[in-house]
Amino acid sequence: MFILPPIRGALKAAPIWRRTSLGTKWLSTTSVRFSSQKEQPIASPPSKSRSNTKPMTSLEMARSKFKPEELEAARIARETLIQNTPLYRVLPTKWIPYAELMRLEKPGGTHLLLIPSLWGITMAAYSIHAPLTTTLSAIGLFTIGAVIMRGAGCTINDIWDRDLDNQVARTMERPITSGRVSVGQAVTFLAAECFAGLAVLLSLPFECFYLGALSLPFVFSYPLFKRFTYYPQIMLSITFSWGCLLGFPAVHAPLDLWVAVPLFLTKFFWSMSYDTVYAHQDKLYDIKAGIKSTALKWQDKSRSIIYGMTAVQSSLYGFAGIMNHMGPGFFIFGAYGMTRMFLKLRKVNLDNPDDCWKFFNDNIRTGYILWFGIVVDYIMQLLGYL
Repeated sequence: MFILPPIRGALKAAPIWRRTSLGTKWLSTTSVRFSSQKEQPIASPPSKSRSNTKPMTSLEMARSKFKPEELEAARIARETLIQNTPLYRVLPTKWIPYAELMRLEKPGGTHLLLIPSLWGITMAAYSIHAPLTTTLSAIGLFTIGAVIMRGAGCTINDIWDRDLDNQVARTMERPITSGRVSVGQAVTFLAAECFAGLAVLLSLPFECFYLGALSLPFVFSYPLFKRFTYYPQIMLSITFSWGCLLGFPAVHAPLDLWVAVPLFLTKFFWSMSYDTVYAHQDKLYDIKAGIKSTALKWQDKSRSIIYGMTAVQSSLYGFAGIMNHMGPGFFIFGAYGMTRMFLKLRKVNLDNPDDCWKFFNDNIRTGYILWFGIVVDYIMQLLGYL
């Protein structure tokens, strides 16, 4: 009798032969492995056919387009942001995805939405010598409103873009596209945000209500513009500049168009500039996903065009100050802030996503520098020096 020698370590596959009426035939339906403990062949069960394999979900299909290291980087980035956000340490776990819908872990957008309101409120208060209590009350309500409405804008954007966000590694972990929040839940949450925003508007003078309502078409149009035009930044910039107009009725000041319109356009061109740099982060992914932006339209001309917009922005800001009879604080800090913008633009590397993100966030500091100049004049006026 022929005895097969034992095989140690890994199991080894071997064929089986059997005799049939047609002669010796290869038994292809069964694979055999040998054990190191026994000298008898052990037949393993046949593998499952592909027809029984569970089809991939849309999320799994989207994730399969990325390299594992890209998905891991997105996951780590999200978890790091959550861990470093103090609010998320006290929120119930079930609430965190909804807080992410509002981008509470990324407050930069909220600041950039609030800053033009602060400009408008403080310049309007200066123009009519409004008492400090009136100004502070308006600032408080607008701060709450900025958090709510910026959150609502992000929720709308995520609902519209759920099938686009899964094509960009940086946005793959957003609540809807990652499956942590359903579309129905997001719509319900959006309704709650809109009602909260309405409550804030009703707490302000009635002029703010109808003036604020006029901005809603621009808020809802932004996600559509990135699909059909290369200028979604126009809709975003209009929306983010609206606070310059709302600031006047907020403190019961007449809407002086010679001041409010140049101030509005200042913020408009500023938003166009920093959001174009922001869009350069994702330009390689956006091409594949079919998302349009000024970054893709202007490409290598972006820096030159942004230089031009910043120059126009500086002139308009100065004109608004002259028309509002602002004091030295406005012009000194205005000159410093605008110079700072030019210097940051010269240094930013538009092909480096991290550099673009830093440039975008740094605009928050510039915006507050400009506001500080307005505040200096307003306080000097209250003290009787202007």
